[in-house]
This record gives sequence, structure tokens and C-alpha cells, in this order.
Amino acid sequence: MRLLLIHQNLPGQYRHLLTHYGQQPDCQVVGLGEMRRLRENFRKPIPGVRLVGYETPPTTKATTLPTLRTTEAAVQRGQTVLKVLLSLKKAGFYPDVVYAHPGWGETLFLKDVFPKATLLHFCEFYYHTTGQDFNFDPEFPNSADDVLRLRIRNLHHLMALEQADIGIAPTVWQQTRFPLAYQPKIAVVHDGVDTQVVTPDPQAFVQLPQKQLRLTKKDEVITFVSRNLEPYRGFHMFMRALPDLLKNRPKAHVIIVGGNDVSYGRRLAKGTYREAFLEEVGSRIDATRVHFVGKLPYATFLRVLQVSTAHVYLTYPFVLSWSMMEAMAAGCLVIGSKTPPVEEVITHEENGLLVDFFSTEQLVEAVQRACEEPTRMQALRERARRTIVDRYDLKTVCLPRQRDLIEFQAS
Repeated sequence: MRLLLIHQNLPGQYRHLLTHYGQQPDCQVVGLGEMRRLRENFRKPIPGVRLVGYETPPTTKATTLPTLRTTEAAVQRGQTVLKVLLSLKKAGFYPDVVYAHPGWGETLFLKDVFPKATLLHFCEFYYHTTGQDFNFDPEFPNSADDVLRLRIRNLHHLMALEQADIGIAPTVWQQTRFPLAYQPKIAVVHDGVDTQVVTPDPQAFVQLPQKQLRLTKKDEVITFVSRNLEPYRGFHMFMRALPDLLKNRPKAHVIIVGGNDVSYGRRLAKGTYREAFLEEVGSRIDATRVHFVGKLPYATFLRVLQVSTAHVYLTYPFVLSWSMMEAMAAGCLVIGSKTPPVEEVITHEENGLLVDFFSTEQLVEAVQRACEEPTRMQALRERARRTIVDRYDLKTVCLPRQRDLIEFQAS
């Protein structure tokens, strides 16, 4: 089988597939992504995988209307990738299966180059003005112009859906965001969590060298994780809960993992969300017990989860974070928001606790329970891990299903 995997931030969701198929002697595997990101993400090559890069297209400024900016950027990226695809074809590489993330327009012209290839798309998100992230948070309202931009933003996603032979969505909720006509060809298969790597560890500890502090499972540790600290992942609600959390739990320490950039949503006109909300609540919290640790190496990140007493995960109705699933696999007591697709994975009082996204009172109460009821919470922790092992394990559930879809298309 000849397999081509495309993602602007390769490996993205494809690391385990690249590793698996790179080891198969009867497979030719090519990974295609942005050149600069390939350099960042692949310090070591993956055996059996040929990496091919394309130069990052220049930032676009819509030639006519601002609403067309994302469409123009997608077309520009598609044309950039088209040249690479033509080079691959000229060199004699004809993929049987292409598995790609269409979100940035890379596959717009793929079928024009490889019409016989089976095209699988990773169907991560389809934009709507109701029922999900858009205008979910009244503190950060969207404008009428935002409605127009969002509507047009789906143009290249619709083109991708029309071209795709099959799609893969990580959750049922994400699948149901796509137009009804296309849902039958979108399978639901999560990326998977390696539960042999992500495990509980009663001996784990976290060393905070700047404060000469060592935290273990015996300590009271409240954790919060987001790629970047921003409202989409409820950072503002968590920060506003901190004064009462710290007051109620005088021995608790709070570890906040995440960068200061913005992954989703608007940037502030000045400064970062961390700076803004520290300014709002900073005078009411004990800064010696609140630890902003930034982005961590993966092994250190896992240790943070393993020492957690209560792990807070809040999100708009949006793409589900890997970190929530990893927290459950690590045996965390996850306090999540009552938002989809969190509710697809966590059932209140069964394998975690759910609170209203906007209620700091409910969040404080749930953390209090997690700290005060260790025996009862241990049962929820165990069922949380069992949920991930049974439904989302990488090696026994998710990767086999992904391989079945790929190899069925190649047969």
C-alpha cells in the first residue's frame, strides 16, 4: 500500500499511524506538511517514513472582501501543495490512500492530481453560528460581520466533504456538526490515548525548582491544563474561582499548565489573558500557592496529572482536548464543564463531576468535594480510567479502527 498523510502541522493526529505504517515492509509512506513545522516536530526521523515539506504561504489579505480571507488563504495553500503533489507524481509516487486534515485547504486540488486515490479526511470541526462555540460566551460576543465570516469559512470545508471518499471524526458530537447529507460517510473514531504510557502512579512527584517545592499524591493539588490559557478553555472562569478555592482549601496548591498565546478565539488588544485575569483576581489569591508552569515536556505533564487531587477541564462546545482524555487515563478526578463533547465522555457522579461552565460556585463546590471525599472520588477515578481503556485506548481500540478504515479503502 502507498499511503500519503497530509497535515500542515504534521504529525498532528497521525503520529501513531506514521509509526505503524512506517514499520510495514509492504508500505510506502509519505508524510506531507509545512517545512518549518517538520523541522520543529521531527527532531528524529520516523523509520520507514519519507517526509516532504512545502514552504509556508505568505499571509493573505483578501483581495476583495474581508469575509473571503480564510477562503483565499485555503486556496493559496492548496495551490502551494499542488506543486508538491505534482512533483511526487512526476517522481512516480501514486498513493492508494490519502489521509488528510482539510482544515487549511491542502487537499483542495488533490483529486485533480491523484483522481484514483481514496481520500480520507479528518473531520475535526464544521462551523455554525448556533449550538456550539460561536456566541456561547456572552462576555466575548460576536458581531454581525463575524457571522458572515463564519458562514464563508465553511466554503473550503464543503469542497473537502464533496471530494472525500470517507471521513473520520473523533467524537459523535463533532460528527453531528457536519451537514446531514455528509454524516453517513463520516466514521467516529477517536485519535486514541496510549493507556500503557498514561497511567496512574502513586509514587509520582512534581518538583517546582523556582519555589523549591515538591508535590506528591499526599498533597492537595488542583490542576488546570490548556495548550494556551484562553477563554475557549474556560481559563477566565477558573481564575475567577481561585480566590474561593484557595480560601476554602488553605493547604492546596494550584498548577496551571499552558502557554500565553491564543489557540482559539480573539486575542486581546493588549497583553495576554493570563495578565488580564491575574490583574482581575491577583490581589485576592495567595500567589505562593498558584504555579504557572507554562508548556511542559510530556513526561513532566504526565506527572502533573498523576499528582492531581482535582483536575479542572472547562471548554466551550468545541473540539475535545487530548489533555482531558489523558487526565482520565492518568486516574484524575476530572471536573468538567457541562458542554459537548465533554458530556459524551464524562457522566456526572459516575466517572467524573460536571459543572456549569459559567458557575464558579459549582466549580468551587466540586473541587471541595474532590478534596474532602477521597474514598468516594477514588471510585470515580478508577471508572474514569476504565472509560478511556475500554473506549479510547490507542492500541486496542482506536488505532485498529483507523487501520481498518484505511486498509479497507486500499483493498
